[in-house]
Amino acid sequence: MSVLVTNLKAGLSAPEEVLIEKGIRRLGVERATVQEAQLYKKSLDARKRGQVCFVGSVLVKLSIDEETLCRRLADKDVQYRPDTELRFPHGTQRLKTPIYIAGFGPAGIFCAYALAQEGYRPIVLERGYDVERRVEAVERFWKHGKLNTECNVQFGEGGAGTFSDGKLTTRISDERCGYVLKRFVEFGAPPQIVAKAKPHIGTDKLRGVIKRMRQAIIKMGGEVRFGQRLDSVRIENGKLKSITVNGEEVETGVLVAALGHSARDTFQMLLEQGVAMEAKSFSIGMRIEHLQSEIDKSLYGELAGHPALPVGEYQLSYRENGRGVYTFCMCPGGLVVPSSSSEGTVVTNGMSEYRRDRKNANAAVAVSVTPQDFGTHPMDGVRFQSSLETSAFRLGGGDYRAVGTTVGEFLKGGAGLSLGRVEPSYALGVTACSPDKVFPPFVTEMLRKGLLKFDRKLHGFAAPDSVLTGVETRTSSPLRILRDGESMESISASGIYPCGEGAGYAGGIMSAAVDGLRVAQKIISVYAPKD
Repeated sequence: MSVLVTNLKAGLSAPEEVLIEKGIRRLGVERATVQEAQLYKKSLDARKRGQVCFVGSVLVKLSIDEETLCRRLADKDVQYRPDTELRFPHGTQRLKTPIYIAGFGPAGIFCAYALAQEGYRPIVLERGYDVERRVEAVERFWKHGKLNTECNVQFGEGGAGTFSDGKLTTRISDERCGYVLKRFVEFGAPPQIVAKAKPHIGTDKLRGVIKRMRQAIIKMGGEVRFGQRLDSVRIENGKLKSITVNGEEVETGVLVAALGHSARDTFQMLLEQGVAMEAKSFSIGMRIEHLQSEIDKSLYGELAGHPALPVGEYQLSYRENGRGVYTFCMCPGGLVVPSSSSEGTVVTNGMSEYRRDRKNANAAVAVSVTPQDFGTHPMDGVRFQSSLETSAFRLGGGDYRAVGTTVGEFLKGGAGLSLGRVEPSYALGVTACSPDKVFPPFVTEMLRKGLLKFDRKLHGFAAPDSVLTGVETRTSSPLRILRDGESMESISASGIYPCGEGAGYAGGIMSAAVDGLRVAQKIISVYAPKD
């Protein structure tokens, strides 16, 4: 047990110990009763330029009755925190066949790790390669335009998040988040991520963390098989009986479908086998690039460049008549990267290293779309995405060049790419093309409104020489594989556990990892290990 003290403030140059000391003083206890005190969370409050400061919370462990102390203080910023260690009580049904996990992104990794830790020896099937070979395949595409459709930014060890900023922020409130952060640190992530309000690992450090987690899973008795694509499933009387992998049928009664949001062929196969799913909303748009130094100035004013300040980042949104436009996956000091997973398509994404020290900042500016826009068949969203990506490939010149323009040209209705201070970072080049030629009018209308609205909140966001590069279509899964809320199994096929972002139950590294843990806990609560 412990006490959480929140809403503590300190100046930019103050060491973290100042926040810890303020937290202890807030409790008004004898120093001898303090057994342990540590920083719990720390964030930057830059809402008022002249009063930029750090705001933190401190976790204090006392030798006295902490719950009684919190009741006596009656302070909203002082909360009693009982222990919330994640537990995995085992079920009683004896497994007769191995547990298979299709996909080794965050959901699959944490599901496999928890299962292996509890003695279940899961077998992971990943259609892409291990992270070392995957980096080679991705860099070959970025340098020479030679796409490997089975191993790319979307497919391979670590999932799409491996080539991203490695953000670990989430809007969900779940005790499993702490478990995920601790495991990341255990396997090599910077310890600071546990206390940061906006933690990130960066693509460079995340790759090593993922590799070490894979090695730990194998050491605990699990298997991770690369180059293994789920070809089909056999369902009899509403129950999973077997799966076929690379042409070989294997018997199993438990399959975790942690497929990722781009496994379109697997979605189609599951649908044809009778697995229930539905179309869902997602978002589409363009990547916008600014000079990182200009973002810092807009956020921090004269304090920009202060050594205690983090690289500036933003999150902006606007809604009108039920439709939203917002910034997504903001990558400070990063790159816009080619992210196609099928031939003849162009897809963009953003990526940053841990230091976030590149010249440009980038983010998706995305407009929400719903089944009412593209169709209600489960695969209609996939087809809509694909049509935009194919169009961008054609308009870009047919060699994986992105389409793009400057914000100034776009707002005027033009299509030029007369560059100023901002040079596009997309590795395969950008062809001048207006988003109006790619997207439906309701999308480009909202993009223009969003740029102008965001400029009022963050001066310079709609600067004329800012660059728009596209298309951004993989913001989240375009469908949901329906599962029962209690059993977490497919509503049409017991034994299949839809999981993570691709199944429609997460949106980012942290929430996908949490969903993987949630599914693992459910499986563990039902079954006992095979032997």
